[in-house]
Amino acid sequence: MQEIIITFKDGTSKNFPIGTILYEVAEYYQNKMPHIILGAKIGNEIVAMTSKLTKSCTIEFIDVLDPYGYRMYQAALKFIFEVAVKETMKDVEVEFLHSVPKGIMTEIIGPHSVIKEDLNKIKAAMSKIIGENEKIERYNVNKKEAIQYFKKQGQIEKATNIHNTNTDVVTFQKLKNYYNYYYTELPYNSRKISKFDLVYLGNNKIVLVYPSSRTEGLVPEYVHYENIIATFNEGKKWLDIMHIPYLADLNKQISESKIKEIIEANELVFNEEIAHVARRIKESKEKKIILISGPSSTGKTTTTKRLASYLKSLGFNTIPISVDDYYKDHEETPKNKKGEYDFECLEAIDTHLFNKDLKALLEGEEVHLPIYDFVIGKKNRRANGVKMEENSILLIEGLHCLNDELTPDIEEKYKYKIYLSPFIPLGIDRHNYVSTVDLRLLRRIIRDNRTRGTDVAKTIELWQSVREGEEKYIFPYVHQADTVINTAYVFEVGVLKVFVEPLLYSVGLDSPYYEEARRLIKSLQGFYPIPSEYISKDSILREFIG
Repeated sequence: MQEIIITFKDGTSKNFPIGTILYEVAEYYQNKMPHIILGAKIGNEIVAMTSKLTKSCTIEFIDVLDPYGYRMYQAALKFIFEVAVKETMKDVEVEFLHSVPKGIMTEIIGPHSVIKEDLNKIKAAMSKIIGENEKIERYNVNKKEAIQYFKKQGQIEKATNIHNTNTDVVTFQKLKNYYNYYYTELPYNSRKISKFDLVYLGNNKIVLVYPSSRTEGLVPEYVHYENIIATFNEGKKWLDIMHIPYLADLNKQISESKIKEIIEANELVFNEEIAHVARRIKESKEKKIILISGPSSTGKTTTTKRLASYLKSLGFNTIPISVDDYYKDHEETPKNKKGEYDFECLEAIDTHLFNKDLKALLEGEEVHLPIYDFVIGKKNRRANGVKMEENSILLIEGLHCLNDELTPDIEEKYKYKIYLSPFIPLGIDRHNYVSTVDLRLLRRIIRDNRTRGTDVAKTIELWQSVREGEEKYIFPYVHQADTVINTAYVFEVGVLKVFVEPLLYSVGLDSPYYEEARRLIKSLQGFYPIPSEYISKDSILREFIG
């Protein structure tokens, strides 16, 4: 019997008969993995677990701790949920709306009002599908047949998306007697998706909660972020008014040369949102310190400038302050496990000096604010001092601004906290949506390349550590924000596509980030390109595209 040598990521190897199926190798290797194997990479590419191995190779198995494994888990859980709902309730449709911290918000659409008993039935049906180890099969379907299938199912938006792709074959996934179309590989059976929870929010809305690397593979406790959900709902209402709930509807506007009007309308909506926040700050009267935070690539610079302009129009004199200027000198900066300076932790900030300056300003004293010199790792006082008048207000931007430990000496009555994040309430179809994380990554890839000459692979490599910092220092405090500002445009992926697609294609097969680049390319496939000439000079997008 002919054999092949399979080498694993840990350097060990084993002989297998030629033609061994990949999932059989996974079963052998499973006890060396901390969590259940969901998929595999061979030569930096994700390979279907049903593939037959015909030659020696190196395999990297992935679980939920891996970013790609996490997406596989997420998609499979969505599929299991959809099947369980349809087997439990009649004449209903499932729509996945958007991600929330550590989960996905979904809605059951139909004549039936969901009650707690229904939730228990759905959960039991999901557990049954998982326990019976149902196969999740993969089929390559002719493009025309795929379009016809979804039209017959009444999922016109999905049929239109497939029509707009430049491929002749579409990959379907099958679970029991149900078919769907996702943008990632799925595990080969349902038993892989054993950890989840469902949280009912009322009004037929349910959150699917599931593990990730940031929860160490465990199902986290759900934390409700009402302000994020409310912001998303407002955006969705506007899209319904504009008759563009799905990507297919947006593409229709582009093909009919109406996108310029959509862009102008969306900018007006964003400006009104900023104006509304400015009016709320004025009405609060005592608010003197505006604290602004948000994860990477949310458009903090443009949004803060825009807010400053609106506050000025209401009679305020705004004084900008960057928390970064209060970094401790290098010799006092804490280091991470790698022995590198940790500029993300709160301990890297001279909070004592920061609070001292803020209190002095609030008391009407003149303060010479610091400016941090990153070259020498020290801060110096500015030559010109600032002083608060009766109409003055401080605009402070920084990673830790939502965390009260940054400003323990300042009375709460003076603070107004703003969280920024780009939420696109546009559905790609009823089961797939525009990921906020992916949107920020696309923005960052373009900006890093344009302003620093950073290649795509490097940006993707650093992205996970950026995300870890956000999970530690921003997301736990989002619920403390007084308001949430959505910094995304419904049309922006089409604009970003023009800039980012060539950069993504530059990632070669020899790169460990090849698969991630290809995944992002695939996610852009259905978006019609939009020329940047329609984007105003003061748009948030100009932070990224220039």
